[in-house]
Amino acid sequence: MLSLRGFWGRYRRKILISLGVLGSGYFVYKLYESHSRRLSDLERQLDGARQVDELIKNQLHAHFENIQRISDTTTLPYAMHYLRSRISEDLDLSHLTEKLMQGKGHSSSLAVKEKLELWERLKILSFTRTAASLWSMTVLCLYVRVQDEIDSLGRHGQQDFLATADYLATYGINSLVMNMQSAAREVLKDKQLKEPFTAVQLRETMIQILQRFMNIGEPNYWISYVVPENVNDYKQQMAMSDTGFDDSSIIMDASKLEHLLFETRAVLSSPDFRNALEISLNKVVDVLTEDVGIHVGGTSSSGVPLAKLLPQITWLSLPLLDEPGSNKFVQSVRSLPEVELFYTLLYANMPLAS
Repeated sequence: MLSLRGFWGRYRRKILISLGVLGSGYFVYKLYESHSRRLSDLERQLDGARQVDELIKNQLHAHFENIQRISDTTTLPYAMHYLRSRISEDLDLSHLTEKLMQGKGHSSSLAVKEKLELWERLKILSFTRTAASLWSMTVLCLYVRVQDEIDSLGRHGQQDFLATADYLATYGINSLVMNMQSAAREVLKDKQLKEPFTAVQLRETMIQILQRFMNIGEPNYWISYVVPENVNDYKQQMAMSDTGFDDSSIIMDASKLEHLLFETRAVLSSPDFRNALEISLNKVVDVLTEDVGIHVGGTSSSGVPLAKLLPQITWLSLPLLDEPGSNKFVQSVRSLPEVELFYTLLYANMPLAS
C-alpha cells in the first residue's frame, strides 16, 4: 500500500495529465464524429438540392426551347414578313429617287429649292425607314418570347393570342412611322448632306433617333403599338381583317385574352424589359454600323458625304427584316447574355406547362 502511495505521489501529475489528454481526446473524437455526421447529412441534402435544381433547370430549358420553337417556326417569321411588306410599302422612297434622277439629267426640270426639299425628305425618310425596321425587328424578337402561356389555351385561343404578334404591322405601324419620322427629323435637322459622315457618326445618329423615339411620349407609350389596349375592339378588328381571320373564326373568351394581354403589358413595361430592349437596340445598331462601315472605310475613315450614304442606309431596312432563321440581327439579339438572363428569370417566375 505504501509503495502504491509512493507511486501515486511520484507520478500523480503525469497520470492526471495523461487522463486529461485521454478525456480530451475522447471528447474531440465524439465532437468529430458528430460533426462528420452533420456533414454527411448536409451533403445528402445538398445532393438532393442539386438534383432538384437540375430538374428545374431542365424544365426551364425545355420550356424555353418550346417557346423558341414556336417563335422560330410560326410567330416571328410570319410577323416579320408582314412587317417588312408594310414598311416597304408605307416608306417607299422610289418616287423621291426617281424625281432626283430626272432632275439630275435635266437641271432645269427641278428648281433648286424643290431639289433641296426632295433631298431633305429623302434624308429623313431613309433614316426613318431603317430606324423603324430596326426598332420593330428588335421589339418583335423580344415580344414573341413573352407570349409564354399559350400551352394552357385551346387551339383557337393559341391562334388568337399568337396573332397579337401581327398587331404592330397591322395596327401600330402608322403611329410608329409617324413618331419615328418626327424623331429622325429632329435629330437630323443640323446634319448637312454634303458633310462627311463616318460610321461612328452613323451609330450616334441612329442611337439618338431611337432614344428620342422611345421618349417622345408618356413612359412606355410605345406598348400600344405592340399590344392591343381594348380586347373587344381588337376582336372586332380581327373578325373584319383581311389577314386570314373571318367572321366564323372562334375567338377565345375575352376575359382570358384580356388577362393574358394585361400580363404581357406588365412585362413589357417592367424596368427589366426596358433594360433588355435598350441593350438589344444598341447591339443591333452596332451590327448595322459594322455593315455600313465597309462602305465608308471603317471607323478610322474621314467618311463620305451623307447624300452618298443614303442609298445604303435605305437598303439596310431589308436585311433587318429578313427571315429570322438567317437574320444575323435577330441572332445578335438572341445571343445577348442580358436577354437570356431576362427570359430565364421571367420563365422561372411563371408556372410551367405540364
